[in-house]
Amino acid sequence: MRHVGILGGGNISETHARAARELEGVRVVAVHGQNREKAGRLAALCGAAVYDDLDAFLAHRPLELVLVGSPSGLHAEQGIAAARRGLHVLVEKPLDVTPERADALITECDRAGVKLGVFFQDRAAPAVRGLKEFVASGGLGRLLLVSGRVKWYRPPEYYAGSRWRGTWALDGGGALMNQGVHTLDLLLWLLGDVTRVYARAVTALHEIEVEDTVAATLEFACGAVGTLEAATSVYPGYPRRVELTGTEGTVILEGNTLVAADLRTPREGLVRGAAAGSPGATSAVVSDVSGHREILADFLRAIETGGTPMCDGREGRRSVELARALYESSRTGLPVSLGRTA
Repeated sequence: MRHVGILGGGNISETHARAARELEGVRVVAVHGQNREKAGRLAALCGAAVYDDLDAFLAHRPLELVLVGSPSGLHAEQGIAAARRGLHVLVEKPLDVTPERADALITECDRAGVKLGVFFQDRAAPAVRGLKEFVASGGLGRLLLVSGRVKWYRPPEYYAGSRWRGTWALDGGGALMNQGVHTLDLLLWLLGDVTRVYARAVTALHEIEVEDTVAATLEFACGAVGTLEAATSVYPGYPRRVELTGTEGTVILEGNTLVAADLRTPREGLVRGAAAGSPGATSAVVSDVSGHREILADFLRAIETGGTPMCDGREGRRSVELARALYESSRTGLPVSLGRTA
């Protein structure tokens, strides 16, 4: 039996709890959240103990790993505290809101000898995994052009009803760091490192301190160029869309479903089912927990075998670094180069 603790009491922590409850041999035993009422409801649902104090929560035994669903700007701080107690750490995206905080968490987990992973559930979607294998095998040939579009809508109450959403301190940004970070991770996973970016981020609709609308250009180490659009200002909201073009054709994802594969040489079995790994275009609630469940199952296997999680801390850091580079470009009005090489 694996004994799991949940840090956070909001919507995403409910998703984490549902994912854990769907796995055999996993039990949620403790919950900690700053909102006592929400944390209490979640703990009651799971038959778990509820804690107001973080140290008391981390001292609960038996407890082997924590699922961190607190505000993004607390991920590293709370993950470090868990690692120092010898607990494995699986964090909701993003890993944290700056590369420096991400590095501190990675270092502490390495020092403690515990696993660190990130819930980037798109990586678990069957169609996306099939596409990853296809691209890696050279099925698209030399990659030329990529487009990532996250044209979502969040109503005013999405931000007004939260103390942390839409803030630099705890959300780390807006449409890019919160919603668009899934697509940043996906592009990095599919195409490899980004070497230079140019971006414009604006607050076009909502009364928040961070951006709700972003347009950017990306240059990849593999030679491809691309565009990224991320927004919570686009009414009524549309499915996330990723288009990849190489010398051998074009493939298009909507959500996590492959909707087009126009190839010079058709490939049978490119799509191996589809899963709804990303939140809906208009909803902040994850209705399908299959992606989170698979990420958790993979993380547990990594603990059992000593292997590497599907998205470990170092992989999770990459999208944080890229997001911060895009923000820096928007702030300065200049292109920003990233330090990584192919």
